[in-house]
Amino acid sequence: MSFDETLQQVLSRVEELSSRMSSEQFQADEFADLSREYSELLPVAEAARNLLDLKQELAGLDEILNDPEPDYEMRRMAEEERAALNDQIQAASHAVRIALLPKDVDDDRNAILEVRPGTGGDEAALFAAELFRMYQRYAESVGWKFTPLSFSETELGGLKEGIAEVGGKGVFAKLKFESGGHRVQRVPVTETGGRIHTSAATVAVLPEVEEVDVQIDDKDLRVDTYRSQGAGGQHVNTTDSAVRITHLPTGIVVSQQDEKSQHKNRAKAMTILRARIYEAERERRDAERAENRRTQVGSGDRSERVRTYNFPQGRVTDHRINLTLYKVDQVIAGPALGEVIDALVEEDQAARLAHME
Repeated sequence: MSFDETLQQVLSRVEELSSRMSSEQFQADEFADLSREYSELLPVAEAARNLLDLKQELAGLDEILNDPEPDYEMRRMAEEERAALNDQIQAASHAVRIALLPKDVDDDRNAILEVRPGTGGDEAALFAAELFRMYQRYAESVGWKFTPLSFSETELGGLKEGIAEVGGKGVFAKLKFESGGHRVQRVPVTETGGRIHTSAATVAVLPEVEEVDVQIDDKDLRVDTYRSQGAGGQHVNTTDSAVRITHLPTGIVVSQQDEKSQHKNRAKAMTILRARIYEAERERRDAERAENRRTQVGSGDRSERVRTYNFPQGRVTDHRINLTLYKVDQVIAGPALGEVIDALVEEDQAARLAHME
């Protein structure tokens, strides 16, 4: 399928989705899926329409330039417009290709940001505190909400551990590139001899996971009923009102006999079962997140770094893309961090585009 055919396919699908959602001819549970797909495709469709309009405009200019008996002044204007239009088409084509890239399913999520000192003692803790404040100021500069969840300081004002929730549009899509080891080279405030020290801190950025919406399939349940028993094992009623429910996939078992009604006991048991399944899933996610964190931050050693902040030379170097900016103070201050993050996003997009082509 050609590039233009792909664009037409996207536009057709957006029109189809819009028509279906406005006609109300769908199941109630379908609307969320239709709306989600429409929201994902709409930016692609808008970029595609812009590109196709520019190409149509170019075709009109070509007709003028191919006229065997053109008006001289009109031809001159068409040639000037054509040069500018070609630049616009190139930019629009790139924008469409970026929009067509498969999305990371977590990109639209909020993020959990974790900063901890690595090797370097007190200086590492002071540097970690600066990084934490850097992210806070950067988040505020782009309109994100930065909510500290945990902040533990040392006696000198350094950071033992800082955890924050960062909320806003496209948070994880940008902050995910910050994960890894960050190294600082400077004369510490604790250094009396004026020597440059190298210390490190670790950063982990994880997608914030929404609460689990527990859906229990009846076929996954085994329900046993029996007579309620009192102290000493005697039956307290003559009907099988007690309920024992086993969730087969997890092996979780809940028994309930407080009510005289089997229906009420079952309802209570299901409430407890849902809570226990949710807790088990939450613990699994926490364990998975902890493993992701260990993978991301490494050991915190000076040699494991994604970025170096060299204060004597005034530079910040991101080693993954060989980017160096001579504005370490502005980056640490917060807003200029966006230049590094944007470069990382663009490099990732370029690499994925190259892979697609």
